[in-house]
Amino acid sequence: MTADLGNEKRALRADLRQRRRSRTSTERDADAQSLTATLQRFVEERQITSVAVYLSAPDEPDVRPFLNWAFEQGIRVLLPVTREDGLLDWAVGDGTSEREGLFGMPEVVGEVLSPLAINDVDAILTPAAAVGHDGVRMGWGRGYYDKTLGSMAKRPPVYAVVFDAEYLVEVPREAHDEPVDGIITPSRIITFRS
Repeated sequence: MTADLGNEKRALRADLRQRRRSRTSTERDADAQSLTATLQRFVEERQITSVAVYLSAPDEPDVRPFLNWAFEQGIRVLLPVTREDGLLDWAVGDGTSEREGLFGMPEVVGEVLSPLAINDVDAILTPAAAVGHDGVRMGWGRGYYDKTLGSMAKRPPVYAVVFDAEYLVEVPREAHDEPVDGIITPSRIITFRS
């Protein structure tokens, strides 16, 4: 990674993190409702019966109401469990049990499945800091999803979940940055590639 590119990513992440933290509770609640409806539409239109998602942290787009709905619908939900080696294991979510994982992120408690368990889902929903119009996803810098997605020979469709303002014309890209197939925001679903 060139120093300039690293600095550009750090600056953009800091700006995005600050924007997320300055959102009002009213904005957060409205976005959570809209995002839940958009995620439900995504699942219903594609007849998804199993999905890999994540437990959202307080500043992230709130996928928790969607998760509750998915559990009620009998959709099989895999949630990530971070490992020291930079890979993700997966566990089947039940909607109730979680703990603080590495880096203070919320994680599911349950039977841990291997990193390969994600191969069998109908879609993967990832967190992101921002996504460019070309499908380049910029995460928060730890590389868990880039490693996971980059190691998959054949992967299900991958959609990053971001706020509307985090769909940018362009984001800085390094060789290891894995593109996504689309984005889901509170107001829309955009597919880049199928």
